[in-house]
Amino acid sequence: MAVWTAALGLPSDLKSSLSQHQVSLFVSRRRPRKSHPAFPVARLFGPAIFEASKLEVVYLGVDEKKHPSKHPRTYTLTHSDMTSKLNLTISPTVNNSQLQGWYNRLQRDEVVAEWKKVKGQMSLHVHCHISGGHFLLDLCAKLRHFIFCKELPVVLEAFVHGDDNLFNNYPELQEALVWVYFHSHKPEFNTVECWGPLNNSAAPYTAAVAGGGGGFVAQQDVYQAEPSWPEKPCIGNCSCCFPSRRLIQWSHNLSP
Repeated sequence: MAVWTAALGLPSDLKSSLSQHQVSLFVSRRRPRKSHPAFPVARLFGPAIFEASKLEVVYLGVDEKKHPSKHPRTYTLTHSDMTSKLNLTISPTVNNSQLQGWYNRLQRDEVVAEWKKVKGQMSLHVHCHISGGHFLLDLCAKLRHFIFCKELPVVLEAFVHGDDNLFNNYPELQEALVWVYFHSHKPEFNTVECWGPLNNSAAPYTAAVAGGGGGFVAQQDVYQAEPSWPEKPCIGNCSCCFPSRRLIQWSHNLSP
């Protein structure tokens, strides 16, 4: 999702813009600098658009004919700033090998998700890492939270498009609620949100001004009638909850 491309590119653009205003006040013989690509700013503030041609999908040990209420199913999505490709792995457990390497550990822009059946109801649980792990992530926590919210509709559309055979066989899964877990060492960003049914969760993340102050709100916030916290599975063995354990071992209560 180019989280770091935007986060690290924005200050240099602002600095360049400021220096140009200052130089205009004096006679300068310096050669004009070449204009830098506007990609970081455009990526940050432009619309989030899903491009199917940039999605690469790999199936590992899953079958689109098997319903996730009986067979474990997860999504592991990563983004390459070099190729602009989205890499989606659909597998019974998170594809940890896809998250290895110094580049992925630095960026931490992966999105992982798992299907759950709780008391007979299917839901998709999506996890994003906002901050914690190293200081660069901590410095950009607010910006990263905004970018993840802005890009999540693209992520959800990638899940649906990449796993299209599953949704063609079981179209009712598009009515499942989407729960988004934002993991951060900062309490204001360490939250869980209900984004409503999957087929409506691709609404764009838009800017809004309320009460005289600027702010950003998601279209998904209109689902006020939805529960504020995911329902807990039954204690002990039952037939209405699956899987019996979490496929994503990622605690919501992160330590600083």
